[in-house]
Amino acid sequence: MTRPEVRGLDLDGETRCGHWHSPLDIIAIKMKCCGVYFACKDCHDALAGHAIETWPRSEWKTPAILCGACGHEMSVREYLDCANNCPACGAGFNPGCRNHQHFYFET
Repeated sequence: MTRPEVRGLDLDGETRCGHWHSPLDIIAIKMKCCGVYFACKDCHDALAGHAIETWPRSEWKTPAILCGACGHEMSVREYLDCANNCPACGAGFNPGCRNHQHFYFET
């Protein structure tokens, strides 16, 4: 299976970018506004040329989160319920990302 393209600044092979690059910063988010995976909102702001839109609760079953370790795509709901570990490979996700959810998902 081919991984979706992820856009961002200074990306590595697990979707870390120049803004977020700890060992746990391995998710990418498909932006609601354009349907493109970006490493983070700051990469989207720098590269997309349009404003970010949040995923409404009514669409949280849509695959919109990519694990940079294994390439598993998960829904917003699956991601929010995963306890900071990929449900497919077990890789750890940065728990601090919870502080930024309001940029991506309706609150």
